[in-house]
Amino acid sequence: MKNLKLYIVSFLVFMMMSCNENKLSVDVYETSASGNKLKQITAFVSGNNPAIITLIPEETFQTITGFGGSFTEASASLLNKLSKENREKILEAYFGEDGAQYSLTRTHMNSCDFSLSNYSYAPVEGDLELTNFSIEEDRDDIIPMIKEAMAISRDGFKILSSPWTAPPWMKDNKDWRGGKLLPEYNDTWALFFSKYIKAYKAEGIDIWGFTVENEPLGNNNNWESMHFSAEEMTNFVENHLGPKLKAEGHDVKILGYDQNRGEELKEWIDVMYRDEASSKYFDGTAIHWYASTYDYFPESLQYAHEKVPNKYLIQTEACGDSEVPKWQDDQWYWSKEATDWGWDWAPEDQKYLHPKYAPVNRYARDIIGCLNNWVDGWIDWNMVLDKQGGPNWFKNWCLAPVIVDPELDEVYFTPIYYTMAHFSKFIRPGAERIGFTNSDEHLMLTAAKNLDGSIAVVIFNQDTESKNMSIKLGQSTKDLQINGQAIQTIIIPQQ
Repeated sequence: MKNLKLYIVSFLVFMMMSCNENKLSVDVYETSASGNKLKQITAFVSGNNPAIITLIPEETFQTITGFGGSFTEASASLLNKLSKENREKILEAYFGEDGAQYSLTRTHMNSCDFSLSNYSYAPVEGDLELTNFSIEEDRDDIIPMIKEAMAISRDGFKILSSPWTAPPWMKDNKDWRGGKLLPEYNDTWALFFSKYIKAYKAEGIDIWGFTVENEPLGNNNNWESMHFSAEEMTNFVENHLGPKLKAEGHDVKILGYDQNRGEELKEWIDVMYRDEASSKYFDGTAIHWYASTYDYFPESLQYAHEKVPNKYLIQTEACGDSEVPKWQDDQWYWSKEATDWGWDWAPEDQKYLHPKYAPVNRYARDIIGCLNNWVDGWIDWNMVLDKQGGPNWFKNWCLAPVIVDPELDEVYFTPIYYTMAHFSKFIRPGAERIGFTNSDEHLMLTAAKNLDGSIAVVIFNQDTESKNMSIKLGQSTKDLQINGQAIQTIIIPQQ
């Protein structure tokens, strides 16, 4: 009898150990319409008919460059109007260890629509050697914002810089808006980029990369812009910008295009990378989402990757545009009330690309869709805007993850902020996207393995009902739940 009792005890211990060995260890964080904001979830109830999600870490795709937002004059000037406490609160939220830990950012060279006025670092007409070049316009706002973010960030972050236009005196229409760069200023405009790197370097700020021109197809001449065809931009990079930056010893990335995904992307890819000479100085391609904040155009993204699989493919700008933000109304960001410019203005044959769509859905769906189609970096537009959706000299109002009321010194972290953090905080630079299978087509997800061996799985449930899930990695599983209208990041420590 004694031996039988020992056998039973030993068997039970063995079974408990076996069960524990097959139980996946996870940390789960959720943001939801029900009120969770990156809340750690520890209690789960097993349910029937779970979605089966199987991770395949041996199947690897692109290496992640990073996630983040943009340093604009609009955002930086608003920070200047806030109390020191709230300024630090916002920057800590974006760059601190307890915050979103942004790792990839963007800023504008010269002014843009989210500036307070039109300006250029090279205002003197005929100054071919740019002896009067100065970044003085940035010293009161953008530069201090970047420096404070650098001081807060533990791992640092990359900065992409983009011009909206050359100074008007270099253009055929002599205007801030529209027009083309005159051929006689190709070398001067290339020198402008080099001067910019040096000036920012002198401030202690390293520029990681450039896009050649923000939205070279134009914006109907509404605000700062300069037009390039694919052939014109490729010629400028191949014969002027690339050689100039190389000759001056700048180790900086050059990304071409920098406008909407879709058929145009395919056309530009074909020209930029038509041969070794044309593609030599291009390190990658930049894209925007304004052709549709609903459709992420997987075919175009796949085409871009397959054409040049060793080049960057980075989403450099996205925002809920042409919309005044809703102040301290979380539910609006989860509801299908937001519109983008195309809701009113898109041609009839493109209206379907611009439906009313919840802002959180736009971000979560687009980032997951982009990542699953070879995009390696995703940058939001303004980090901070006011209750009007500005300041913006053209009154082109937009949303931002953080909205402020400078008069009352109040700050509102919208659900978009937490949506961005689900990616930026947990999928770190150098991570590799990995494969998975998913039995529930209503759940969107992506997965990546970080350099420390941990795996981050981001899942988005658009449905209003909660869903049961079973996450599998090798022989280990974990039963979980996700609320309706929720985003979860599941962290699996190194096995």
